[in-house]
Amino acid sequence: MERRDFLKAMLAGIPLIALDWNSFPKGKSSNQSNLDFDAVIIGSGLGGLGCAAAFARQGFKALVLEHHNKPGGYATTFKRPGGYVFDVSLHSTTVGERDGIHNLIPGFPEIKDIEFVPHPFLYRIIFPDYDFRVGQKDLPGYISTLIGYFPDKKEGIQGIFDDMKGLTQDINKYSSAGGKVDMMNFPRDYPYLFKSFNKTWGAMLDARIKDPKLKAIISSLWGFYGLPPSKLASLYYALPTIGYLQEGGYYPIGRSQKISDAFMKFIEERGGKVLLKNLVKKILIKDHSAYGVKTADGREYTGKVVVSNANAYDTFHTMMEEEDYLKDYLKRMDGFTTSLSCFQIFLGLKEDLVGKIGIEDTEIFYETGYDIEASYKAVLNAELENLGYGLMIYDNLYKGYSPKGKNTMNIISLQGYDHWVKYEADYWKGNKKAYKEEKERMADILIDKVEKTLLPGLRKAIEVKEIGTPLTNVRYTKNYRGAIYGWDQTLDNSPPRRLPHRTPINNLYLSGAWTNPGGGYSAVISSGLECFGEIMNEWEKQ
Repeated sequence: MERRDFLKAMLAGIPLIALDWNSFPKGKSSNQSNLDFDAVIIGSGLGGLGCAAAFARQGFKALVLEHHNKPGGYATTFKRPGGYVFDVSLHSTTVGERDGIHNLIPGFPEIKDIEFVPHPFLYRIIFPDYDFRVGQKDLPGYISTLIGYFPDKKEGIQGIFDDMKGLTQDINKYSSAGGKVDMMNFPRDYPYLFKSFNKTWGAMLDARIKDPKLKAIISSLWGFYGLPPSKLASLYYALPTIGYLQEGGYYPIGRSQKISDAFMKFIEERGGKVLLKNLVKKILIKDHSAYGVKTADGREYTGKVVVSNANAYDTFHTMMEEEDYLKDYLKRMDGFTTSLSCFQIFLGLKEDLVGKIGIEDTEIFYETGYDIEASYKAVLNAELENLGYGLMIYDNLYKGYSPKGKNTMNIISLQGYDHWVKYEADYWKGNKKAYKEEKERMADILIDKVEKTLLPGLRKAIEVKEIGTPLTNVRYTKNYRGAIYGWDQTLDNSPPRRLPHRTPINNLYLSGAWTNPGGGYSAVISSGLECFGEIMNEWEKQ
C-alpha cells in the first residue's frame, strides 16, 4: 500500500472515544422465543460478555453460550481445600475512578458493585544488577530512578517516555476529532503517531536508547504482551505501558470472577441469557450468512447476528464448512502466529511466610539476564532452567485475601505450546502419567528458584499446589494452542492488518483478543464494545 493509503487504513482501525448510544436502534425482543435471539454470542470471555452486555443495555435479547461451568474465560477463579481461592489469570489492570473510588469498568458505568484496590507498588523488577520498585501513578519517579542508574542516558530516557506520551496524545486527539484528519498535514498534526505507527517496539526504543541493560529494563513488561521488542508492534507496548505507568494498576476485591459475574448479572437483569455448560459445536450458515448455532447436545439457537468470542482459528476451521468460500480469508488468517501460552503454579501456604520474611510487594518480576530475545527463545522451547519468573503475592493487596495466617500466591512463566504437543493425545485420553511427571519437573524448577531468591522455606510451607500448563489452558478456555493473547501482536497483526470484527460470513462477527484491539482485560472489554458498535452501525443502514 502507498504510505498515505496505509495511514488512512490504519487510522480507520483506531476506535473513537465513545459510542453514541442514543443514535443506535433500540431492541424490540419481547415476542421472541426461547431459542431465537437478537444476538448469539459464542463464549463468555470478557470480550463476549462485554458485547452481550452492550446488546442487553440497548434492549436487545442476547444469548451467551459457554462450555465451562462458570463465566469469564481467563477471568475466573477456582477453589481448593483449606479455604484457598485462586485467580486464573488476573494480576493487575487499569480501571476508572468516580467519586474517589476505583470501581468504573470502562464503557459500563451501571456496574458499581466491584471495587478495585491499588497495588502498593505497581511492580518490583529484579535484574542481576538492579532491584527496584515502580511506584503507583508515579511516572516521574520511575524516570528519575532510571536516570539515577543511567545518568549519561538522561536525554534518551526522557525522550522515549515523551514518545510514548506523545503517541497516546495523538491517538486521543484523533479520537476526539471524530476520525477527521487532514492527510496533507498528518505528519505535522500527529508527529508521534506518524513516526511510530509502522515500527516495532524495538525499533522505537532503538531510536532513543542503545544501552542493552537500559533497554531491557524499560522493556521489562514485555511479558504482558507476549512478544520481545523485535517482534512486538510499537502501539502494543507503548500505549498500554504508558497508560499503566500513569494510571496505575488495580485488582478487584473478590478477584476476577467478580467482574465476570457482574457482567452475567447485568446481561440477565436486562432480559439476556448466559447458559453455562453449553458447548457450541457448529455455526449455522446458509448462503454464506450466519443465522445461529448448534450446541453439543443438539439444540439450535438462532439470532440476527452471531458473535464469536471463541478463538478465531476454531471459529473458522472447526465450527463451519466454508473453506472454499473463505479461501483468501483463511490464507491471511493462517499467516498469523499464535501467541504464547503460560505455565503457572498456584500455591496455598499453611503459614504467613510472606509476612514472616517481610515482603511487601504484590507483583515481582525476576530476571536472570538482559537478553530479552534469548529469553523469548527459551520461553518458546519451555526451557525454564535459564529463565526468570513472575511472582504474584495477593495477600499484600488487601486483608482477607487468604485464610487467616496463610498465603496465596502464583508463580508464572510464559511458555510456548510446541513442547506439550507430544503429550496431547494421551492427555485427552486421560493417560496423564508422563504429562504429570513433566509438569511436576517444571514446577520444581520454578519453586526452587523462588525459594532460593526470595522466599526461603517456601517448599516446606506448601499446603496446596496446583499446576497449570498450556494444555490446561486449552482444556478450560478452548483457546487454540492455549494462547493467552490471541494472535501474536506483531506489525503484520496490528491496524490496519489486524483481523477485524466483521468477517466474510454475513452476520458473523468476532470479539475478544483474536480481533481488535488486542489482548488484555481492558482491551477485550473494549473489543466487545467495538464489535457491538459496528453491528449497530450496520443495523442503522437496514
